[in-house]
Amino acid sequence: MNTATRETTITADPNVPTILITREFDAPPEKVFRAHVEPELVKRWLGPRRLEMEIERWDAETGGGYRYTHRDDQGEYRFYGSFHEVRANERIVQTFTFEGFPDGVSLEVMTFIDLGDGRTRLEGLSILESMEVRDMVLSSGMDTGVVQGYEQLDELLAAE
Repeated sequence: MNTATRETTITADPNVPTILITREFDAPPEKVFRAHVEPELVKRWLGPRRLEMEIERWDAETGGGYRYTHRDDQGEYRFYGSFHEVRANERIVQTFTFEGFPDGVSLEVMTFIDLGDGRTRLEGLSILESMEVRDMVLSSGMDTGVVQGYEQLDELLAAE
């Protein structure tokens, strides 16, 4: 499969503490979803290119949870959360916490939309505690990690 890199759109609502990330992939929802729930695949694409990822736990099922560490020569960055709902090929609802800022937990809803012709739109809505926390997340460099991660997901999907 030949996969083109697509634009990642990151939108902050000016009235509520949310971030919406939208991205299209040249792969059917089943493949995009699988890359989100199978730890050996997640490890190959999630986060910026410069980081190495170690997954301590990845139980991507309703009621499950996760914990992982990203590393580079600057240090370690740990993240954890709970999977509230995992609906195959359609939706994942989870919490997300950066261990360095445990009060900044967000609720994330990822929707896998079948565009036909073997294409998928992924919409990820993050709901944060306050506008201040939302703005802190936006200024953290998360956009680099999201864009590079989705570029790596493109590469993974093309190879699978």
